[in-house]
Amino acid sequence: MERVVSPLQGTVVAVGVAVGDAVAAGAELVVVESMKMEHAVLAPAAGRIVTVTAEVGATVLPGDPLVEFEELGLDAPGSSGPAVTPSGVTAPVIRADLAEVRDRHDRTLDARRPEAVARRHDRGRRTARENVDDLVDAGSFVEYAPLVVAAQRRRRSHEELVERTPADGLVGGIGTVSGRSVVAMSYDYTVLAGTQGLWNHLKKDRLFELAERLRLPVVLFAEGGGGRPGDTDGLGVSGLDCMAFHLFGRLAGRVPLVGLASGYCFAGNAALLGCCDLVIATPDAHIAMGGPAMIEGGGLGVYAPDEIGPVGVHVANGVVDVLAADEADAVATARRWLALLAGPVAEWECADQALLRDLVPERRTRAYDVRAVVETVADTGSVLEVRSGFGRSMVTALARVEGRTIGIVANDPAHLGGAIDADAADKASRFLALCDRSGVPVVFLCDTPGFMVGPESEAVGAVRRMAQLFVTGANLSVPCGTVVLRKGYGLGAQAMAAGSLKAPVFCVAWPTGEFGGMNLEGAVRLGMRRELDAIADPVEREAAFDAMVARMYEHGRAVNTAEHFEIDDVIDPADTRRWIATMLRAASAPAGDEVTPG
Repeated sequence: MERVVSPLQGTVVAVGVAVGDAVAAGAELVVVESMKMEHAVLAPAAGRIVTVTAEVGATVLPGDPLVEFEELGLDAPGSSGPAVTPSGVTAPVIRADLAEVRDRHDRTLDARRPEAVARRHDRGRRTARENVDDLVDAGSFVEYAPLVVAAQRRRRSHEELVERTPADGLVGGIGTVSGRSVVAMSYDYTVLAGTQGLWNHLKKDRLFELAERLRLPVVLFAEGGGGRPGDTDGLGVSGLDCMAFHLFGRLAGRVPLVGLASGYCFAGNAALLGCCDLVIATPDAHIAMGGPAMIEGGGLGVYAPDEIGPVGVHVANGVVDVLAADEADAVATARRWLALLAGPVAEWECADQALLRDLVPERRTRAYDVRAVVETVADTGSVLEVRSGFGRSMVTALARVEGRTIGIVANDPAHLGGAIDADAADKASRFLALCDRSGVPVVFLCDTPGFMVGPESEAVGAVRRMAQLFVTGANLSVPCGTVVLRKGYGLGAQAMAAGSLKAPVFCVAWPTGEFGGMNLEGAVRLGMRRELDAIADPVEREAAFDAMVARMYEHGRAVNTAEHFEIDDVIDPADTRRWIATMLRAASAPAGDEVTPG
């Protein structure tokens, strides 16, 4: 005979057995309520009920007898509760509450929205969930707030909101990209044209706060319009107190921000996109701070969406950093960018560095492809150029050398002879700032006759925009190095060395390098004007001019500049990676122990 007692003080609210009943191990015998919680008392083994002491409504104390039963040593038939295994795991039956939750989650998925998915695919586009799934590692994504619906309960039935506004048009959560945790979010254009509603604003706030707290990169697929005027459930007036833009703007410089635009990206979506460190767009993207309705509402005319902010405009003006072939290519680019910012890799390979010796022509006036230099110096396949269509006399790219990430800023002699115009200065300044806040060392590849000059240049604010290069370069907290490939003239050359040839960790030149306070021809015409004007014969004057230029060139040759210790060395181009790698190793080496004098 075995006695079952009350485990706590409480009131008996149910007795599930009677004398003579056979029960299985784990069967529910009595239910005792204490502090509004019900506690089931279970049979410790299989047996038959002999005595029932418990009465419904009676108060019991710990140790009070409830039931006596005779143990049979095997599971007996006729128990009053469900069969329970010794481990406590119930049979695989889906309860009603779990079934409801599963169904609600399933209704947010593409498989339950075939018509909306078909419309996207008919346009050659992917769904929000397809883009997020392609971005993150398989099985890693945990979605936040998928069950919210649009705040339009005064306009639509609950069933319609569940059916037509899943996740309130924003798929967002935390997953991993190549094993590194990221916040990923995608506006869903199939839900109210990707507009920003009450709840998806709050979802963004939640995820942005988590990104800041956990220092997670953010990847945003920004497709759709701005604020949604059709929400009815809020109590506010303007909605201008939403925190999303403040929180996202505050993330800049703290975590990597990547934005992807495909299709229409207007108003609030465009504002978020513009905050990103890297903006990737597809050829069908249209990006604008205001869509057709806002333009017409402002009395500025009537435009179709396709007429506003085409991607070609934004490649040329620098809004778009990378033009991708399609959404899949855009996602692949985002993954590459995040990988470059994630830290060093152990495995790498590079081209034969002897190839560098012939990439800059011996003829000093012959243009060449500086991107070939960048690709050869960097680890194979590691270069990711940004803003290639803007400020074209400057090339900016992330790459790796010996597995470590660097930022490369290079003059392009194929455009404006490598002269740094205002757009190129803006481009370089922004890129340097990005490298600095991302902890990425910088390598300058210098071949410039200097800053672009002339009335047209000054009309676009060249003074401020070019001078910003000195401000940004002088305040870099990451190490930088300069390699002068050919021309290193004037203020432009100094800007390609953080303000001075002595500012970088190293400043070296290739044998083709040449230096001067300004371009040689200009220096001769300006500095030797009186002597040249004194020569009456134009042929003789031109010969004298050529001779003066030759002497100036000989004086400014890299070897002579190194002899006067204005640069650290003139190197074999094949040794360029060795100089860069030395800087990277030195910069990452732990500081030595402090030595106390005496």
